[in-house]
Parts: sequence; structure tokens; C-alpha cells
Amino acid sequence: MRLMLAHRRARFNCRQPSVLYSYFKGRINVDMFDNEHFHQLSFEEVPLDRDLILMDEKWMNTYEQEWLKHFDNLDSDLYPGFVSYIAARSVGDNWLELSWYPNTYDRFHEIPVFLPKSEFIACVDIFEYDEKPHVFVRSAWLEALHVRPLTAFALVDAIGIKDMLRASELTDKMLRQLRDQVDFIAAHHLDFAFISFADGLLVKQVWSMGHAESDIKYTYSPESLFPVVEELLNAFKGALGKGAYAIMTQGTNAYTDDAALHQSLSGNHVSLNTLGLPFSQAMAIDEAARSAIRAGRHEAAELYLERTFFRSLRLQDFDKKSLPLHAYRSPITKSFKSNYVATSVRDIMLHLK
Repeated sequence: MRLMLAHRRARFNCRQPSVLYSYFKGRINVDMFDNEHFHQLSFEEVPLDRDLILMDEKWMNTYEQEWLKHFDNLDSDLYPGFVSYIAARSVGDNWLELSWYPNTYDRFHEIPVFLPKSEFIACVDIFEYDEKPHVFVRSAWLEALHVRPLTAFALVDAIGIKDMLRASELTDKMLRQLRDQVDFIAAHHLDFAFISFADGLLVKQVWSMGHAESDIKYTYSPESLFPVVEELLNAFKGALGKGAYAIMTQGTNAYTDDAALHQSLSGNHVSLNTLGLPFSQAMAIDEAARSAIRAGRHEAAELYLERTFFRSLRLQDFDKKSLPLHAYRSPITKSFKSNYVATSVRDIMLHLK
């Protein structure tokens, strides 16, 4: 399946006229969208927590002209160009926090992104018609959003390691056995990167969003992480004699190449190729879960899934609302929707499509 920059395409072929943008009090050229049916909203006025349409600035002129035809009862195409579906969650001085929905066709996939004010062109609403507000952004920013590699993470950590260290029960032999088992698992899952730190391990999967005007395809498949995590949990149990748990999140690759890892020529520098935020997000969930367990808000679990990651899973015969949401303080998003669910690998894998 190839998801595109949009879910609708212009039904005509014409060369798009160039549009010159000049700013007047933070808004677009006053000669555009000056018909009484159009309502221009500033960056700060973008409506929060409702469905919005994200579009490339190059479609602004066509969008306006087609609606002007419609206002005059002429034949028109009200759905030109490519679109993405978003919702604005919070606004700052120089950024707009968005929920971006790259796939609502066969999974509910939500990704938090930030739109810089400098990349915002206009927000146009048509109150008298059943038309969602359109947010127009600069072409280069939108293209970068679609072509930058993204990641899915699983942080696997052993339980009770501190007690074993205090009792001198954690031996070199046990750690070597764990490392050997991880080597074996990694050799059979070459599409994933494995980074271990003795009693903990990070698994990274790189995926792409897909882009309508390139050969980049949508490759998001978080379901494939669960068999790997299950094997790792068993490895921890077998080598250390202790249980383990996993935290799963999603994030962005720091570089435009799709390599999961970078290793220097000297061999003594390994880079995750990822901004630290997804890892920080997993650590924040870990801290929140520990506090919730101590406070009796929920039992200890084998698996903690960040909300947007969990909701993106393809599950059958499973009511996702049956798992309560637990709040945590996200280092990424500023909105109130920072939550995780507590469950088990078995319960998820039983219902994976």
C-alpha cells in the first residue's frame, strides 16, 4: 500500500499559477481570500481540537479559484490537490502543536508534530459550508514532514536488578548469556537495531511515511515489534532468572537517511541516529508507571504502550477502550493527551491482525 501526501487528488490537469505571498499583519496577501465567504484565521486563531486540513501553499490559488466558481454557481472542483489530516492541540509563541493523521484508512495512526510559525502561510475557513478549515504551509516544510524517516522504539528492562546487585547475584556469566541470546535474536531480525546496556535494551525500527511525488512508501508496521519483544522478554527471564517489561513508543529519525544506526570508522562511536525525545518519552512513561504502581493506581505490567502507538495497532476482536489510559508528563508534547496503557505481550499478540 502506498499512502500519499494526501487522500484526494485534483481531477484536472493544469499548470498551477504562481502565487506571490506578502504578509500584512501576519496574514496573507489581502488580495487572496477576500470574498465574504472566506474567513482568514491568524496563526494564533487556528481552532484547537477539531479536524483540520493541511495543504501545500502551491494549492492556495487553485483552492481559492475553485471555491469562487462554486460561490457563483459554476462548475468547480472543490477538492484540488493533496491533503493531510490534522488537529491542532496547543499554540505557543512560535509553534503550533499538531496531531497528524498520516493513515486513517486501515489503522488509526496519530503522530505529534510541531509546525513552526515561520512555516505557516494561512488558515482559511468557510463558515457557511461544511468545509474543514484549511491550513496552508510552506512546501519545503511539508515535503520534509513526509520524507523524513520515523522510528518505533521498544525499551526492554529487567525487573529486580538492583536487588540482585546488592546481593551480588548478578554474575558475569549471566550477563554474557543474555548478550549471546540478544545476538541470536538480532541475527534473526535484521530489520531492527538492537542497543543493549547490560540489564536493559533498546530496539529500534525505522519506517517511512510515504510521499505522493516520490518513490517513498508507507512502511509503518508496529505489529512486527511484538514478536521481537516477546523473544527478548524470554531471553531476560532465561539468562537472569528475572522477569522484564517493555515500553513502546514512536519518534523521528534525526537524519534524513534511513539507517537505524551509525558506527564510526574507528568503531568506537555508535549513534542511534535519533533525537533523544522518543527515548526520553519512554523514560517518562517508565517513571510514571513506577509512581502509579507505588500509589496503587494500576498493577505492574509486562508492557506499557504510549497512547498514539497503541491506538495505531491493527487489532481484531479487541476493544481498545477497555484498557484505561494513564497520564504521564511527556517531554515532547505540550497538550493534555500524554497517556499510556498497561497490558501484556500475550494479550496484544492474541489480537494482532
